[in-house]
Amino acid sequence: MPLELFDPTGEPTPTGYAAAPRLTSIEGLKVGLFSNGKVNADKLLRYTAEVFEREAGCKIVIDSGKRNASRIAEPQVLERIANDVDFLITAVGD
Repeated sequence: MPLELFDPTGEPTPTGYAAAPRLTSIEGLKVGLFSNGKVNADKLLRYTAEVFEREAGCKIVIDSGKRNASRIAEPQVLERIANDVDFLITAVGD
């Protein structure tokens, strides 16, 4: 079997996706929380959410996550997040 080498310094392949525009303010926005399912991720999210609620008047409208960190998020959960929140906070525990 021949050995095939790849040049890691090449240009990345465009994906067709772009970063979301930067928020100019977070005052009063709807926030989603999404945990990866690992130990303590939910605690970190809840603590962070309290700061956003207290300091910026944000409202937590989705508190969701995965039960298993190695599995992908369900498409319907991602769609709900995309439709119902202004921004999302996610956390990785351990």
